Amino acid sequence: MNTLVIDTSTDRTTAGLVSDGVLVVEKFHDDPLGHSEVLPKLVAEILLSNPVIDSVVIGMGPGPFTGLRAGIAFGRAFAFARNIPWRGVSSLDAIASEINSTDFIVATDARRKEYFYARFTDSARVDGPHVALRQVVEELGIEMHTGFPTALALSALQGSIAQPLYIRRPDAYPAPKGVTFRPATAMDAVALHALEKVIYSGEDPWSLAQFKEELGAGDRYYLIALFEGEVIGYAGVMVAGDVCDILTLSVLSAHRRKGIAREMLKRMIDWSRNRKVDAIMLEMLVGNREAEPLYLSQGFRKIAERADYYGPGKPATIMRKELK
Repeated sequence: MNTLVIDTSTDRTTAGLVSDGVLVVEKFHDDPLGHSEVLPKLVAEILLSNPVIDSVVIGMGPGPFTGLRAGIAFGRAFAFARNIPWRGVSSLDAIASEINSTDFIVATDARRKEYFYARFTDSARVDGPHVALRQVVEELGIEMHTGFPTALALSALQGSIAQPLYIRRPDAYPAPKGVTFRPATAMDAVALHALEKVIYSGEDPWSLAQFKEELGAGDRYYLIALFEGEVIGYAGVMVAGDVCDILTLSVLSAHRRKGIAREMLKRMIDWSRNRKVDAIMLEMLVGNREAEPLYLSQGFRKIAERADYYGPGKPATIMRKELK
């Protein structure tokens, strides 16, 4: 019985071939963003040595939503295409099965300074899985192990888990209806300046010269939102050392509360993550009750305040979202 084993629950993409309980080959690649690209290549290499596969075992997490979904979708599709059975197993249980201890915690990186974790007694899970800040898990005072599930350990687990172990809500929402998004270019400077003056009427809007300078600068990403061909929102982010900094996020008042700002924020987060920086940061006027819930929902946390940032008596809240 040849079993193809797949796991993308951690930053490591793992693929292996286990035959009658014996590991034949195991391949892996470490990249938190490369699961979808790397997994088919690893499996193709395995199939070159042995194309006969009788079943598939898939690590079902817990894990970050995008990476975990890549492995599960691939494994299920592979099994369906070959008309062979598949079953899912817990990635944390697989790690625990190779630990010789009585009472311990297994934890994997959940990013955002968090762990996915579960508690085990003699390799049997007695609590979890959960997600929590690393500090919270470490302060439990219980022996903790981290690592990656191996193909052999995954294949040896009994039972079957049918649904992915998504224990943290994904950062995914329906796109705003009728709204399109595209990168901004220097040709958009006049339209953005005009919109800026409307949105920030009576305040201190950016000048046309500032927009032209920003749109022509490097290490920046600006995008615009359009509805029926009209620019109704824009956003910008730049690389600043080991972090990215959101420069602006603005939507015309008539089009707010429709998910437009959320979609632009998500795209800036994705752009920043692809730059492999540690975090993304922003400044927000203290007491901005419209913006704060959005940022908090996307994983930003308040880290400081800056007095008079927006002018006398107008302090800013500094917010940060970890990307590693």
